[in-house]
Amino acid sequence: MQITATMALTTGLILGLLMLYFAFVSWREEEPRAMKLAVALAFLLPIPYLAASLIDFQLQTPFSLVLLVATLLAIIILLLPIGKGFAFEEDTPTKRIDERDIMFSRMQLVHGSDRFRDYYRRHPEKRALDDRFRSRPGLMQPGALYYDTITSAAAEASFKTVSAFHAMLDVQNLSASPQQKDPAQITQFLKQWAKKLGAVSVGITELQDYHLYSVIGRGQRYGEAVELDHSYAIALTVEMDKVLLDRAPYGPTAMESAQQYLNSGAIAVQIAEFIRQLGYASRAHIDGSYRLVCPLVARDAGLGEIGRMGLLMTPELGPRLRLAVVTTELPLIPDKRQQDGATLDFCRRCKKCADVCPSGAISFDDREAIDGVKRWQINSEACFTYWCTVGTDCGRCMSVCPYAHPDNLLHNMVRAGVKQSSLFRELALKLDDAFYGRQPATLDIPDWIGDVIA
Repeated sequence: MQITATMALTTGLILGLLMLYFAFVSWREEEPRAMKLAVALAFLLPIPYLAASLIDFQLQTPFSLVLLVATLLAIIILLLPIGKGFAFEEDTPTKRIDERDIMFSRMQLVHGSDRFRDYYRRHPEKRALDDRFRSRPGLMQPGALYYDTITSAAAEASFKTVSAFHAMLDVQNLSASPQQKDPAQITQFLKQWAKKLGAVSVGITELQDYHLYSVIGRGQRYGEAVELDHSYAIALTVEMDKVLLDRAPYGPTAMESAQQYLNSGAIAVQIAEFIRQLGYASRAHIDGSYRLVCPLVARDAGLGEIGRMGLLMTPELGPRLRLAVVTTELPLIPDKRQQDGATLDFCRRCKKCADVCPSGAISFDDREAIDGVKRWQINSEACFTYWCTVGTDCGRCMSVCPYAHPDNLLHNMVRAGVKQSSLFRELALKLDDAFYGRQPATLDIPDWIGDVIA
Protein backbone atom coordinates (compact mmCIF):
# COMPACT_ATOMS: atom_id res chain seq x y z
CA MET A 1 0.00 0.00 0.00
CA GLN A 2 2.78 2.37 0.93
CA ILE A 3 4.57 1.79 -2.40
CA THR A 4 1.50 2.48 -4.56
CA ALA A 5 0.64 5.56 -2.51
CA THR A 6 4.17 6.88 -2.91
CA MET A 7 4.12 6.23 -6.65
CA ALA A 8 0.77 7.99 -6.99
CA LEU A 9 2.06 10.95 -5.01
CA THR A 10 5.22 11.12 -7.13
CA THR A 11 3.23 10.91 -10.39
CA GLY A 12 0.89 13.68 -9.27
CA LEU A 13 3.78 15.94 -8.31
CA ILE A 14 5.53 15.29 -11.62
CA LEU A 15 2.38 16.19 -13.57
CA GLY A 16 1.94 19.35 -11.53
CA LEU A 17 5.55 20.39 -12.06
CA LEU A 18 5.34 19.71 -15.80
CA MET A 19 2.30 21.96 -16.04
CA LEU A 20 4.05 24.68 -14.05
CA TYR A 21 7.02 24.40 -16.42
CA PHE A 22 4.59 24.69 -19.33
CA ALA A 23 3.07 27.79 -17.70
CA PHE A 24 6.52 29.35 -17.24
CA VAL A 25 7.49 28.68 -20.86
CA SER A 26 4.15 30.10 -22.06
CA TRP A 27 4.71 33.23 -19.98
CA ARG A 28 8.14 33.64 -21.55
CA GLU A 29 6.60 33.16 -25.01
CA GLU A 30 3.85 35.76 -24.38
CA GLU A 31 1.09 33.14 -24.62
CA PRO A 32 -1.36 34.23 -21.88
CA ARG A 33 -4.08 31.72 -22.79
CA ALA A 34 -1.69 28.78 -22.63
CA MET A 35 -0.14 30.08 -19.41
CA LYS A 36 -3.49 30.39 -17.59
CA LEU A 37 -4.66 26.95 -18.70
CA ALA A 38 -1.33 25.37 -17.72
CA VAL A 39 -1.52 26.94 -14.24
CA ALA A 40 -5.06 25.62 -13.78
CA LEU A 41 -4.00 22.13 -14.87
CA ALA A 42 -0.99 22.26 -12.55
CA PHE A 43 -3.47 22.22 -9.67
CA LEU A 44 -6.21 20.05 -11.21
CA LEU A 45 -4.25 17.18 -12.78
CA PRO A 46 -2.52 16.05 -9.56
CA ILE A 47 -5.78 15.90 -7.56
CA PRO A 48 -6.70 12.22 -8.24
CA TYR A 49 -3.10 11.14 -7.62
CA LEU A 50 -2.84 13.11 -4.40
CA ALA A 51 -6.21 11.78 -3.28
CA ALA A 52 -5.07 8.22 -3.98
CA SER A 53 -1.92 8.74 -1.92
CA LEU A 54 -3.04 10.95 0.96
CA ILE A 55 -6.66 9.98 1.68
CA ASP A 56 -7.25 6.71 3.52
CA PHE A 57 -10.32 4.94 2.09
CA GLN A 58 -11.42 1.36 1.54
CA LEU A 59 -10.38 1.00 -2.13
CA GLN A 60 -7.29 3.16 -1.88
CA THR A 61 -4.83 0.52 -3.10
CA PRO A 62 -6.83 -0.75 -6.10
CA PHE A 63 -7.73 2.81 -7.05
CA SER A 64 -4.07 3.82 -6.93
CA LEU A 65 -3.06 0.81 -9.01
CA VAL A 66 -5.72 1.45 -11.64
CA LEU A 67 -4.74 5.12 -11.84
CA LEU A 68 -1.05 4.34 -12.22
CA VAL A 69 -1.60 1.57 -14.76
CA ALA A 70 -3.98 3.75 -16.78
CA THR A 71 -1.43 6.58 -16.80
CA LEU A 72 1.38 4.27 -17.90
CA LEU A 73 -0.75 2.67 -20.62
CA ALA A 74 -1.80 6.07 -21.96
CA ILE A 75 1.86 7.13 -22.25
CA ILE A 76 2.84 3.87 -23.94
CA ILE A 77 -0.05 3.96 -26.40
CA LEU A 78 0.65 7.58 -27.36
CA LEU A 79 4.32 6.82 -28.02
CA LEU A 80 3.88 3.56 -29.90
CA PRO A 81 5.10 3.88 -33.51
CA ILE A 82 1.57 3.73 -34.91
CA GLY A 83 1.05 5.33 -38.30
CA LYS A 84 4.51 6.89 -38.31
CA GLY A 85 4.49 7.80 -41.97
CA PHE A 86 2.57 9.54 -44.70
CA ALA A 87 1.99 7.47 -47.83
CA PHE A 88 4.52 9.09 -50.16
CA GLU A 89 3.45 9.57 -53.73
CA GLU A 90 5.48 10.96 -56.60
CA ASP A 91 6.40 14.53 -55.69
CA THR A 92 9.38 15.15 -57.95
CA PRO A 93 8.55 17.87 -60.50
CA THR A 94 8.63 16.86 -64.13
CA LYS A 95 9.16 20.34 -65.55
CA ARG A 96 10.58 23.71 -64.62
CA ILE A 97 8.62 26.73 -63.41
CA ASP A 98 8.73 29.93 -65.46
CA GLU A 99 9.69 32.65 -62.97
CA ARG A 100 7.69 35.19 -64.98
CA ASP A 101 4.53 33.48 -63.70
CA ILE A 102 5.15 34.06 -60.00
CA MET A 103 3.45 36.99 -58.26
CA PHE A 104 6.70 38.80 -57.43
CA SER A 105 7.47 38.97 -61.15
CA ARG A 106 3.98 39.99 -62.21
CA MET A 107 3.89 42.80 -59.64
CA GLN A 108 6.90 44.40 -61.36
CA LEU A 109 5.24 44.59 -64.78
CA VAL A 110 4.71 48.20 -65.73
CA HIS A 111 1.39 48.97 -67.41
CA GLY A 112 1.89 49.73 -71.09
CA SER A 113 5.45 48.39 -71.24
CA ASP A 114 6.59 45.75 -73.74
CA ARG A 115 6.95 43.20 -70.92
CA PHE A 116 3.43 43.96 -69.72
CA ARG A 117 1.88 43.54 -73.16
CA ASP A 118 3.89 40.42 -73.93
CA TYR A 119 3.03 38.71 -70.65
CA TYR A 120 -0.74 39.23 -70.87
CA ARG A 121 -0.75 38.35 -74.54
CA ARG A 122 0.61 34.96 -73.50
CA HIS A 123 -1.54 34.75 -70.33
CA PRO A 124 -4.76 36.69 -70.89
CA GLU A 125 -6.46 34.63 -68.15
CA LYS A 126 -4.25 36.29 -65.53
CA ARG A 127 -5.00 39.90 -66.49
CA ALA A 128 -8.21 40.30 -64.46
CA LEU A 129 -6.66 38.56 -61.44
CA ASP A 130 -3.64 40.84 -61.53
CA ASP A 131 -5.69 43.98 -62.04
CA ARG A 132 -7.21 43.24 -58.62
CA PHE A 133 -3.92 43.53 -56.74
CA ARG A 134 -2.89 46.53 -58.86
CA SER A 135 -6.06 48.32 -57.78
CA ARG A 136 -4.95 48.07 -54.12
CA PRO A 137 -2.43 50.41 -52.41
CA GLY A 138 0.39 47.86 -52.51
CA LEU A 139 3.06 46.44 -50.24
CA MET A 140 4.37 48.99 -47.71
CA GLN A 141 2.50 51.77 -49.49
CA PRO A 142 0.47 54.66 -47.99
CA GLY A 143 -3.23 53.94 -47.99
CA ALA A 144 -2.82 50.23 -47.20
CA LEU A 145 -4.84 49.03 -44.21
CA TYR A 146 -1.88 48.41 -41.86
CA TYR A 147 0.58 50.88 -43.34
CA ASP A 148 2.74 52.93 -41.02
CA THR A 149 5.87 54.87 -41.86
CA ILE A 150 8.15 53.22 -39.30
CA THR A 151 7.72 49.50 -39.99
CA SER A 152 7.40 50.12 -43.73
CA ALA A 153 10.62 52.13 -43.78
CA ALA A 154 12.41 49.46 -41.73
CA ALA A 155 11.27 46.72 -44.11
CA GLU A 156 12.22 48.75 -47.17
CA ALA A 157 15.65 49.41 -45.67
CA SER A 158 16.25 45.66 -45.42
CA PHE A 159 14.95 44.93 -48.92
CA LYS A 160 17.08 47.70 -50.47
CA THR A 161 20.14 46.39 -48.68
CA VAL A 162 19.43 42.93 -50.09
CA SER A 163 19.17 44.43 -53.59
CA ALA A 164 22.63 45.96 -53.13
CA PHE A 165 24.00 42.40 -53.15
CA HIS A 166 22.53 41.68 -56.60
CA ALA A 167 25.46 43.20 -58.48
CA MET A 168 27.77 40.62 -56.85
CA LEU A 169 25.79 37.50 -57.68
CA ASP A 170 26.87 36.78 -61.25
CA VAL A 171 30.44 38.12 -60.99
CA GLN A 172 32.99 35.28 -61.18
CA ASN A 173 36.37 36.52 -59.99
CA LEU A 174 38.14 33.18 -59.77
CA SER A 175 41.74 32.46 -58.84
CA ALA A 176 44.00 31.01 -61.53
CA SER A 177 43.32 27.40 -60.57
CA PRO A 178 40.91 25.69 -58.17
CA GLN A 179 42.38 24.77 -54.81
CA GLN A 180 41.86 21.05 -54.25
CA LYS A 181 40.05 20.35 -50.99
CA ASP A 182 38.79 17.14 -49.45
CA PRO A 183 35.02 17.16 -50.20
CA ALA A 184 34.06 15.80 -46.77
CA GLN A 185 36.22 18.31 -44.92
CA ILE A 186 35.10 21.35 -46.91
CA THR A 187 31.47 20.25 -46.62
CA GLN A 188 31.78 20.07 -42.84
CA PHE A 189 33.55 23.44 -42.76
CA LEU A 190 30.84 25.14 -44.82
CA LYS A 191 28.05 23.76 -42.65
CA GLN A 192 29.69 24.80 -39.40
CA TRP A 193 30.67 28.20 -40.76
CA ALA A 194 27.16 28.89 -42.09
CA LYS A 195 25.76 28.16 -38.63
CA LYS A 196 28.35 30.44 -37.05
CA LEU A 197 27.21 33.14 -39.46
CA GLY A 198 23.62 32.70 -38.26
CA ALA A 199 22.07 29.80 -40.16
CA VAL A 200 19.85 27.40 -38.21
CA SER A 201 20.17 24.47 -40.59
CA VAL A 202 22.29 23.74 -43.66
CA GLY A 203 21.97 20.98 -46.26
CA ILE A 204 23.55 20.07 -49.58
CA THR A 205 22.04 18.40 -52.63
CA GLU A 206 23.08 17.66 -56.16
CA LEU A 207 21.53 20.36 -58.34
CA GLN A 208 18.71 18.94 -60.46
CA ASP A 209 17.14 20.34 -63.61
CA TYR A 210 13.74 20.69 -61.92
CA HIS A 211 15.27 22.88 -59.20
CA LEU A 212 15.84 25.62 -61.76
CA TYR A 213 13.43 28.17 -63.15
CA SER A 214 13.06 27.87 -66.91
CA VAL A 215 13.06 31.62 -67.61
CA ILE A 216 14.29 34.58 -65.54
CA GLY A 217 11.37 36.70 -64.37
CA ARG A 218 12.99 39.64 -62.60
CA GLY A 219 15.76 42.14 -63.16
CA GLN A 220 17.66 43.22 -66.24
CA ARG A 221 17.88 39.67 -67.59
CA TYR A 222 14.09 39.24 -67.64
CA GLY A 223 13.04 36.78 -70.31
CA GLU A 224 16.38 35.01 -70.65
CA ALA A 225 16.54 31.23 -70.30
CA VAL A 226 18.02 30.04 -67.01
CA GLU A 227 21.34 28.34 -67.61
CA LEU A 228 23.22 27.28 -64.52
CA ASP A 229 25.93 24.70 -65.03
CA HIS A 230 26.60 23.94 -61.37
CA SER A 231 26.70 20.52 -59.73
CA TYR A 232 25.78 21.23 -56.09
CA ALA A 233 23.41 23.43 -54.12
CA ILE A 234 23.85 24.52 -50.50
CA ALA A 235 20.54 25.42 -48.82
CA LEU A 236 20.40 27.31 -45.54
CA THR A 237 17.67 28.55 -43.22
CA VAL A 238 17.54 31.48 -40.81
CA GLU A 239 15.00 31.96 -38.06
CA MET A 240 12.19 34.50 -38.08
CA ASP A 241 11.59 35.84 -34.58
CA LYS A 242 8.40 34.35 -33.10
CA VAL A 243 7.71 37.48 -31.03
CA LEU A 244 7.43 39.67 -34.13
CA LEU A 245 5.77 36.98 -36.23
CA ASP A 246 2.98 36.75 -33.64
CA ARG A 247 2.07 40.33 -34.64
CA ALA A 248 1.00 39.14 -38.11
CA PRO A 249 -0.42 40.61 -40.26
CA TYR A 250 0.77 43.95 -38.87
CA GLY A 251 3.93 45.85 -39.76
CA PRO A 252 6.38 44.21 -37.31
CA THR A 253 6.05 40.93 -39.19
CA ALA A 254 6.99 42.62 -42.47
CA MET A 255 10.02 44.12 -40.69
CA GLU A 256 11.11 40.68 -39.51
CA SER A 257 10.44 39.04 -42.86
CA ALA A 258 12.60 41.58 -44.67
CA GLN A 259 15.33 41.38 -42.02
CA GLN A 260 15.65 37.63 -42.42
CA TYR A 261 15.70 37.85 -46.21
CA LEU A 262 18.66 40.15 -45.63
CA ASN A 263 20.35 37.88 -43.09
CA SER A 264 19.96 34.74 -45.18
CA GLY A 265 21.12 36.64 -48.26
CA ALA A 266 24.21 38.00 -46.51
CA ILE A 267 25.26 34.50 -45.43
CA ALA A 268 24.72 33.10 -48.93
CA VAL A 269 26.65 35.93 -50.59
CA GLN A 270 29.55 35.47 -48.18
CA ILE A 271 29.69 31.72 -48.75
CA ALA A 272 29.53 32.16 -52.54
CA GLU A 273 32.42 34.65 -52.45
CA PHE A 274 34.43 32.28 -50.25
CA ILE A 275 33.96 29.49 -52.78
CA ARG A 276 35.09 31.78 -55.62
CA GLN A 277 38.20 32.59 -53.60
CA LEU A 278 38.97 28.86 -53.70
CA GLY A 279 38.76 28.98 -57.49
CA TYR A 280 35.30 27.47 -58.07
CA ALA A 281 32.27 29.00 -59.77
CA SER A 282 29.39 29.80 -57.42
CA ARG A 283 26.24 31.89 -57.21
CA ALA A 284 24.11 33.01 -54.27
CA HIS A 285 20.34 32.89 -54.79
CA ILE A 286 18.71 35.52 -52.61
CA ASP A 287 15.55 37.60 -52.46
CA GLY A 288 14.81 39.28 -55.76
CA SER A 289 17.40 37.33 -57.75
CA TYR A 290 16.76 33.62 -57.75
CA ARG A 291 17.54 31.20 -60.56
CA LEU A 292 15.93 28.29 -58.75
CA VAL A 293 13.09 27.31 -56.40
CA CYS A 294 14.58 27.46 -52.91
CA PRO A 295 12.04 25.25 -51.07
CA LEU A 296 12.58 22.41 -53.56
CA VAL A 297 16.34 22.63 -53.15
CA ALA A 298 16.06 22.75 -49.35
CA ARG A 299 13.70 19.77 -49.31
CA ASP A 300 16.08 17.68 -51.41
CA ALA A 301 18.97 18.79 -49.19
CA GLY A 302 17.24 17.12 -46.24
CA LEU A 303 16.09 20.26 -44.41
CA GLY A 304 12.35 19.52 -44.32
CA GLU A 305 9.15 18.96 -46.27
CA ILE A 306 6.90 21.37 -48.16
CA GLY A 307 3.68 21.73 -46.19
CA ARG A 308 0.10 22.81 -46.77
CA MET A 309 0.94 26.51 -47.03
CA GLY A 310 3.52 25.82 -49.76
CA LEU A 311 6.44 26.66 -47.47
CA LEU A 312 9.33 24.55 -46.25
CA MET A 313 8.55 22.94 -42.89
CA THR A 314 11.67 22.16 -40.86
CA PRO A 315 11.88 20.06 -37.68
CA GLU A 316 13.33 22.98 -35.71
CA LEU A 317 11.16 25.91 -36.79
CA GLY A 318 8.31 24.65 -38.94
CA PRO A 319 7.73 27.38 -41.58
CA ARG A 320 9.12 30.19 -39.38
CA LEU A 321 12.20 30.78 -41.49
CA ARG A 322 13.73 32.35 -44.55
CA LEU A 323 15.79 30.49 -47.14
CA ALA A 324 18.80 31.16 -49.33
CA VAL A 325 20.80 28.88 -51.63
CA VAL A 326 24.33 28.81 -53.00
CA THR A 327 25.07 26.78 -56.14
CA THR A 328 28.60 25.80 -57.05
CA GLU A 329 31.05 23.54 -58.83
CA LEU A 330 33.04 23.00 -55.63
CA PRO A 331 32.97 19.22 -54.96
CA LEU A 332 30.83 18.57 -51.88
CA ILE A 333 29.19 15.64 -50.10
CA PRO A 334 25.42 15.83 -50.66
CA ASP A 335 22.88 15.00 -47.96
CA LYS A 336 19.98 12.65 -48.53
CA ARG A 337 16.42 13.86 -48.60
CA GLN A 338 14.71 12.90 -45.34
CA GLN A 339 11.18 11.98 -46.35
CA ASP A 340 9.24 13.10 -43.29
CA GLY A 341 5.84 11.45 -43.47
CA ALA A 342 4.95 12.60 -39.96
CA THR A 343 5.18 16.29 -40.89
CA LEU A 344 3.08 15.82 -44.02
CA ASP A 345 0.51 13.79 -42.08
CA PHE A 346 0.41 16.54 -39.45
CA CYS A 347 -0.21 19.13 -42.18
CA ARG A 348 -2.92 16.92 -43.69
CA ARG A 349 -4.77 16.76 -40.35
CA CYS A 350 -4.10 20.24 -38.97
CA LYS A 351 -5.46 22.81 -41.47
CA LYS A 352 -4.96 25.61 -38.94
CA CYS A 353 -3.20 27.79 -41.51
CA ALA A 354 -6.18 27.40 -43.83
CA ASP A 355 -8.56 28.33 -41.03
CA VAL A 356 -6.81 31.61 -40.23
CA CYS A 357 -5.77 32.70 -43.73
CA PRO A 358 -7.44 36.12 -44.19
CA SER A 359 -7.60 35.68 -47.97
CA GLY A 360 -8.78 32.06 -48.03
CA ALA A 361 -5.75 31.26 -50.18
CA ILE A 362 -4.80 28.00 -48.43
CA SER A 363 -6.64 24.83 -49.40
CA PHE A 364 -8.42 22.57 -46.90
CA ASP A 365 -8.13 19.63 -49.31
CA ASP A 366 -5.54 16.88 -49.40
CA ARG A 367 -2.60 17.12 -51.77
CA GLU A 368 -3.62 16.89 -55.40
CA ALA A 369 -1.85 16.09 -58.64
CA ILE A 370 -0.56 19.30 -60.23
CA ASP A 371 1.53 18.85 -63.36
CA GLY A 372 1.84 15.19 -62.42
CA VAL A 373 3.14 15.92 -58.92
CA LYS A 374 1.29 15.42 -55.63
CA ARG A 375 1.43 18.64 -53.62
CA TRP A 376 -0.51 21.42 -52.00
CA GLN A 377 -0.82 24.72 -53.85
CA ILE A 378 -2.05 28.01 -52.49
CA ASN A 379 -4.09 30.56 -54.43
CA SER A 380 -1.20 32.97 -54.95
CA GLU A 381 -3.38 35.66 -56.55
CA ALA A 382 -5.72 35.79 -53.53
CA CYS A 383 -2.76 35.82 -51.13
CA PHE A 384 -0.93 38.60 -52.94
CA THR A 385 -4.05 40.72 -53.37
CA TYR A 386 -4.48 40.62 -49.58
CA TRP A 387 -0.85 41.68 -49.13
CA CYS A 388 -1.44 44.67 -51.40
CA THR A 389 -4.59 45.52 -49.45
CA VAL A 390 -3.05 45.50 -45.97
CA GLY A 391 0.43 46.64 -47.01
CA THR A 392 2.36 43.79 -45.35
CA ASP A 393 3.33 40.26 -46.33
CA CYS A 394 0.84 38.96 -43.73
CA GLY A 395 2.47 35.88 -42.15
CA ARG A 396 -0.63 34.67 -40.29
CA CYS A 397 -0.22 31.14 -41.62
CA MET A 398 3.33 30.93 -40.26
CA SER A 399 2.49 32.51 -36.91
CA VAL A 400 -0.26 30.02 -35.99
CA CYS A 401 1.41 26.83 -37.28
CA PRO A 402 1.88 24.39 -34.37
CA TYR A 403 5.30 23.55 -35.78
CA ALA A 404 6.32 27.22 -35.49
CA HIS A 405 6.57 27.20 -31.69
CA PRO A 406 10.04 28.09 -30.39
CA ASP A 407 12.84 25.55 -30.55
CA ASN A 408 13.01 24.61 -26.85
CA LEU A 409 12.69 21.53 -24.62
CA LEU A 410 8.93 21.76 -24.18
CA HIS A 411 8.02 22.04 -27.84
CA ASN A 412 10.75 19.65 -28.92
CA MET A 413 9.24 16.95 -26.70
CA VAL A 414 5.95 17.48 -28.53
CA ARG A 415 7.72 17.39 -31.91
CA ALA A 416 9.36 14.09 -30.95
CA GLY A 417 5.96 12.59 -30.13
CA VAL A 418 4.45 13.96 -33.35
CA LYS A 419 7.20 12.27 -35.34
CA GLN A 420 6.63 8.96 -33.54
CA SER A 421 2.89 8.35 -33.58
CA SER A 422 -0.28 9.29 -35.45
CA LEU A 423 -2.22 9.05 -32.16
CA PHE A 424 0.15 11.57 -30.63
CA ARG A 425 -0.29 13.83 -33.67
CA GLU A 426 -4.05 13.84 -33.21
CA LEU A 427 -3.74 14.59 -29.49
CA ALA A 428 -1.14 17.30 -30.12
CA LEU A 429 -3.49 19.05 -32.54
CA LYS A 430 -6.35 19.00 -30.03
CA LEU A 431 -4.10 20.31 -27.28
CA ASP A 432 -2.63 23.03 -29.50
CA ASP A 433 -6.15 24.28 -30.22
CA ALA A 434 -7.03 24.11 -26.52
CA PHE A 435 -3.95 25.93 -25.24
CA TYR A 436 -3.37 28.45 -28.04
CA GLY A 437 -6.77 28.68 -29.74
CA ARG A 438 -7.90 27.52 -33.15
CA GLN A 439 -7.68 31.09 -34.42
CA PRO A 440 -5.22 32.81 -32.08
CA ALA A 441 -5.57 36.55 -31.71
CA THR A 442 -2.82 38.76 -33.09
CA LEU A 443 -0.72 40.11 -30.23
CA ASP A 444 -0.33 43.83 -29.60
CA ILE A 445 2.61 45.56 -31.26
CA PRO A 446 5.62 45.67 -28.87
CA ASP A 447 6.05 48.97 -27.05
CA TRP A 448 9.45 49.68 -28.59
CA ILE A 449 7.76 49.74 -32.00
CA GLY A 450 4.31 50.95 -30.99
CA ASP A 451 5.60 53.99 -29.12
CA VAL A 452 7.36 55.40 -32.18
CA ILE A 453 4.47 54.51 -34.50
CA ALA A 454 2.07 56.40 -32.24
